[in-house]
Amino acid sequence: MIRQWKNHGSRVAIEFTSIPMGNDLCVVIAGGDAPHLGAVAVAQARPSLQDASKLSATTSVITLLGHKDDAVARTVANTLAAKLNKNVVVCCGIHVDHITRDELEAVDVAVSEFCDSYTQEGV
Repeated sequence: MIRQWKNHGSRVAIEFTSIPMGNDLCVVIAGGDAPHLGAVAVAQARPSLQDASKLSATTSVITLLGHKDDAVARTVANTLAAKLNKNVVVCCGIHVDHITRDELEAVDVAVSEFCDSYTQEGV
């Protein structure tokens, strides 16, 4: 089932859409003044290299020239793959003109809250 979450806690509105694809998961993150495609991350769950009884993930990212969405895409893909034991693809594009440091931190908080909420729902 396709699910959507919206964060409107600051000037930076972000929408998260999750699309199950069999046992895999696709997440689209878009927001700000000009939603776009800035980066794509793909993560594959695997046993942790430090403790094989725990899950981790290997993540690869492609970033379009001039964009800085790779950190958000990587974080979400890696976190969800490791916590859900799924392959996860994240497409991300958040653009805010003249974004402030506080607004960047609000984006990080929104991303963390989304990941926590998604994994706690046991979807």
